[in-house]
Amino acid sequence: MRKTVVAICVFSLFVVLSGAAVAADTIKIGAIYPFTGPMAGTAKMCRDGTLMAVDIINNKYGFDFLFADTEGIPSLGGAKIEVVFADSAGDPKTGMSEAERLITSQKVVALVGCYQSSVTKTASQVAERYGIPYVNGDSSSPMLTERKFKWFFRTDPHDGLYAAQQFEHLMQLEKDFGVSLRRVALVYENTEFGTFASRAEEEAAKKYGFEVVENIAYTTGATSLTSEVTRLMSAKPDVVMMAAYISDQILFTKTFKTMGFAPKVWHNTAAPGEPAYLQSVGADGNYLFLRQGFCADQAVNKPVIADVMKIFKEKFGQEMLADAVRSFHAPLALADAFNRAGTTEPEAVRKALLETDIPGKYCLSPWEGIKFDPETHQNVHAQYIICQIQDQKFYTVFPSEFATRKSVFPFPSWEGR
Repeated sequence: MRKTVVAICVFSLFVVLSGAAVAADTIKIGAIYPFTGPMAGTAKMCRDGTLMAVDIINNKYGFDFLFADTEGIPSLGGAKIEVVFADSAGDPKTGMSEAERLITSQKVVALVGCYQSSVTKTASQVAERYGIPYVNGDSSSPMLTERKFKWFFRTDPHDGLYAAQQFEHLMQLEKDFGVSLRRVALVYENTEFGTFASRAEEEAAKKYGFEVVENIAYTTGATSLTSEVTRLMSAKPDVVMMAAYISDQILFTKTFKTMGFAPKVWHNTAAPGEPAYLQSVGADGNYLFLRQGFCADQAVNKPVIADVMKIFKEKFGQEMLADAVRSFHAPLALADAFNRAGTTEPEAVRKALLETDIPGKYCLSPWEGIKFDPETHQNVHAQYIICQIQDQKFYTVFPSEFATRKSVFPFPSWEGR
């Protein structure tokens, strides 16, 4: 048995080193997303964001951005990044097996993805076992960077940071409009993402003195959410905070309207920012608040955003939305580490990631930059902005230094629109 274990370890090491060896001309990184199933549209946006970053890394552009004035990785003789995509189908077990296939068969030297926190959790366990750098830009469960993993890093904020900013926004609304918004209901899908998002919100509610009057977990992909909305209506909350994936977010919106339920504030995670949301609900999506790592109106504060968005639309035929930007920063951070390490050898890349210090002017999100905490490997500069859908477009409304419009408050009744 012991000989078998040793043999597996030696084989794994050989595979990893082989992956590093082929990186002289082309550096292969793996990216896992749910390309089939109800989140296929989200996966496409994440894929396009990843490819947008790789395009800037591999080719020259006439604006001031990281790697825009070079072609490929300068310290590796201009080696180009190649992304090998894999489909998780939204399933943690599939994500785990695809991560292993990418490492052992495709010989990728690093991983990005997987959007759904439950899938990122299992895929990153594989990377940890093989000693492969994994930079995540699009999963928000706080737990992911609390595991003391050696090889896992995250560029985007986690739900703990988001929850704090949500409640800061509620307190700003109370101040601006002279109202009380202290009764909060939490609604969340019951996998890794929703469960940990609700825990973070519950802790923040306690910290800021809000009362949680209802706490509802539901199974994602439900065909009816009538009983959940009935419970919300009975609780009479001032605020509903929702952590849902896209298909559930659409169904909740339609059910709210059908049952005439309109809380004073409806706060959400990222799902309303996905293309399928407004395509499905149209004007009924107006006045929702959502946390975002990016909003296109921030081009007024950072003009390079407009340059990148223009190229993105030309290449992919659609606007660059928040999920694309979340996936954009991970390959950028990896490329920066490859360049400073001068190799794709895993330990050298890991050391370079720990020394990352990318300035904010090279981030599309409103961050001061990318710098990883030495213990958790969470980007210490990551932060959210709060957007609101108005006239079926997204506008930043909080914090004030980034706001381009004022919040519309309260959430209007469905009959009054």
